Amino acid sequence: MKTSFLNDKQIHPIEYRKWADAVRHFERHDKDRKKVDELKRSISERGLQKPIILGVSDRYPDVYVGDGHHRAVALMELGIESFAFHWYWIKNFGVRMEHEPFPYRLLGL
Repeated sequence: MKTSFLNDKQIHPIEYRKWADAVRHFERHDKDRKKVDELKRSISERGLQKPIILGVSDRYPDVYVGDGHHRAVALMELGIESFAFHWYWIKNFGVRMEHEPFPYRLLGL
């Protein structure tokens, strides 16, 4: 997945209103800043070790980071072009991790 898709229109953060809010939060909280800095070192040395988890809502055709906000910010700050990910649907009957190709059409492509 292209890291440039981590934006407020295509793949947005679920825990924060906008990506800038996540970045500000991480900068203001020492524990979060340290985590992002550790991830930046690790990613620079060994690449992304744990994929980012993307959620796709059935009710609202949107895509968001369900797990990996710190990793996403680290990737953006490093200027990494792409990242490994897994994804799941949230449907009215439950959540299911997918093995099917990701529905890129939801990103407006």
